Parts: sequence; C-alpha cells; structure tokens
Amino acid sequence: MRIGELASRTGVSVRSLRYYEEQGLLASTRSASGQRHYVDADVERVGFIQRLYAAGLSSRTVAELLPCVDAPSEHNSEAAMARMEQERDRLTEHIAELVRTRDALDGLMATARTYRESLRSGASA
Repeated sequence: MRIGELASRTGVSVRSLRYYEEQGLLASTRSASGQRHYVDADVERVGFIQRLYAAGLSSRTVAELLPCVDAPSEHNSEAAMARMEQERDRLTEHIAELVRTRDALDGLMATARTYRESLRSGASA
C-alpha cells in the first residue's frame, strides 16, 4: 500500500509517517518512481508506535523499544521493560515536580486573595 492509504488506515498523517521513517521506526520499499510502499503489518506497527507516543515516550525511546517487536527474545523483552521502567520513573518525578509547582502557585493565590480581601475591607471602612 502507498503512504496515503497507510495514513488513512491508521489515522496518522502522511507527515508523521515520513517522520517515523526518518527516525528509523518504520521502513518502506520504493517503487521505480520513488513512491513509498508499505505492507499490511505496518498498520499494526504504526498503531504500536502511536501507543508508545501516547504513553509519553520520545522517538528515541520508541526506537529503543522496537527490537522487542522486531526480534522477540527474553533479552529484548527485559531491555524493553527496563527502559519503560526508567521512563515511568522519569514521568513520576515530573509529576511530583508539577504538583510542587502547583502547590506553590496555590500558596501565592491564597496570599493574593487575602491581600485583595484586605484591600476591599479597607476601602469600605
């Protein structure tokens, strides 16, 4: 199938599919006129890549996980699990930092509310 059909079947833009190729996540063959051609299995592969992106993984990390799909083995499975655990830890720390930032903002907002109320109370006195 050509790139437009793959895009249609997966709901992924042609531009994204080209990007996946540039990053080594997806491969195509080329016709004599240079058109990209894909196989049916690429529909599932693109879906898998999309799920990895939806999980917050970078294209570099996605590339590190694909050997688990391309060459299934206990070693590749263990490596993929270890890499996903690293990413989960990174996300957990990022979430904790966001919570700290939100809490700091809540404190500033509480102070601003108190100050605003003191201005209102002073103005009506």
